Amino acid sequence: MRKKIVAGNWKMNTDIESGVSLAKNIVSNLANELCDCEKIGVAIAPPFTQLYAVAQAVDIEKICLTAQNCAAEAKGAYTGEVSAQMLKAIGCRAVIIGHSERRAYYNETNEILFKKVKLVLENGMKPIFCCGEILAERNENKHFQVIKNQLDEVIFKLSYEDFNNIIIAYEPVWAIGTGLNATQEQAQEIHAYIRSLIAEKYGNEMAENRSILYGGSCNAANAKDLFANKDVDGGLIGGASLKAEDFLKIINSF
Repeated sequence: MRKKIVAGNWKMNTDIESGVSLAKNIVSNLANELCDCEKIGVAIAPPFTQLYAVAQAVDIEKICLTAQNCAAEAKGAYTGEVSAQMLKAIGCRAVIIGHSERRAYYNETNEILFKKVKLVLENGMKPIFCCGEILAERNENKHFQVIKNQLDEVIFKLSYEDFNNIIIAYEPVWAIGTGLNATQEQAQEIHAYIRSLIAEKYGNEMAENRSILYGGSCNAANAKDLFANKDVDGGLIGGASLKAEDFLKIINSF
């Protein structure tokens, strides 16, 4: 049975004090067995400046410490970059790759994203690979092809063994931070489509065991309905992950 996962992407929010406090609040509730962590994996992705402090402050065996990004190179003269190896060294077990904001604001191409995915895997961490369409692409009925291209040009280039360590997050770009979200039917349709593409490429067993998360204004009010879909295995949560109470409600929405 594939793992249910709820991952909180804090983006460029919180400082060290508030970030550590938020992480402690979340982890203490997980430790108190308010959430079924045997069935549900929980991840948090603080900003780079807080990762080490959070790793020191909480039991990172109870939560998957995740980075929001990493460099496309292993090391060298890349001022301002943070390598996958550096993230591994401070306790990260996963890295978000290909978030729509990275694609849109920082011009990250599929070629760049493939290099990042490979480095994350080489350092023993799991990529949370994001894919999704903008509103114009959906309105023009191009969303299926957009998703297929993003998968074909990055994670479908991986070996079977490497792909076995991939987590996929579908994020309709038109729903991120807008208060809009895909309907249950829209979410299920795309998630089922992604799973069918995995089956075509890597076989049914792989498709049935890969977790596919929904990202796009998922919150405590709509998570239960979204997670009820058979092919939606959890969420990549933005703003709603910045309040421990809301984030915990989402975790408990299964």
